[in-house]
Amino acid sequence: MPTKVTHQPGVSLYASLLQQLGIRILRGDLPPGTQLDNVEELSAAHGVSRTVMREVIRVLGDKGMLESRPRTGTRVRPRGDWNFLDPDILAWRYGATTDRSDTRALFELRRAIEPAAGALAAQRASPEQIAELEGYFALMEQHADDGPRFAEPDLAFHQLILRMTGNELIGSLAALMAAALAMSFRLSDANPLGQRPSLPLHRRVIDCIKTGDADGAQDALLRLLDDAELDVARAIGAQPDPAAG
Repeated sequence: MPTKVTHQPGVSLYASLLQQLGIRILRGDLPPGTQLDNVEELSAAHGVSRTVMREVIRVLGDKGMLESRPRTGTRVRPRGDWNFLDPDILAWRYGATTDRSDTRALFELRRAIEPAAGALAAQRASPEQIAELEGYFALMEQHADDGPRFAEPDLAFHQLILRMTGNELIGSLAALMAAALAMSFRLSDANPLGQRPSLPLHRRVIDCIKTGDADGAQDALLRLLDDAELDVARAIGAQPDPAAG
C-alpha cells in the first residue's frame, strides 16, 4: 500500500519518490502487470503534488519499468522491458543487499564485452591511446591501497580499452557501461587486500596491447575479471549463492 515519501535531507521529493517507487518495482513489491492508481490518488497517497507524481511516472516509463496508456492507466511492465544498464536501476539493484546472482549478471556482461574489446585494441590502438592507458595505470599504482581513489583511474582504464577498438559502436559502450563498471569496482573495493594484487594483470593488458598480442590481452582481461568477481564474492560471502544446488 502506498506510503508518504520519506524525505531525506538534501534530496528532493521527486528524487526520494523516484527511488522508493523504483525499488518497490525492482524487488517485486509491485510485480509486472500491477495496475497503479491514477495520478490524483497516487499523489495524495504519497504526499506529493500531481506534477511530481507525473514526472516520476514519466521517468520510470523512460527506464522501461512503467507504461501509461489512455483509458487503461499505468501498469508495471515485464522485467524484460526494463533498461538494466540505467544508472538508477543499477544503483537500486546493487545496493546494500546485493547477492551473488546480481553480481554474476554484472560480470557476465563484462566478460561478454571487455576481453573481445581488448583483443581489438591490441590490433588498433594508437600510440596516443596507449600513452593515456599508461597514465591511468600510473594513477592506479599510486592509489593501489586506497580503494575509492583507485576506482576512478581503473574505470577510465577499462572504458578507454572499449574506445581503443576503433569501433564506434563498442566505443559507445564506454559511456553506456559506466555505471555498471563503477558498481563492479565499488563492490570489489571491499577486498581487504586492496587492489595492489591486480596491478600485474593490468600491466600485462597494457603490454599485450602495445605489442599487438590480441590473445594475450584477451586472456589478461578475462583473468582480471575472474579475480575481481572473486573479490566481490568474498565481500558478500556471508550471503548464500541462490544458484548453488
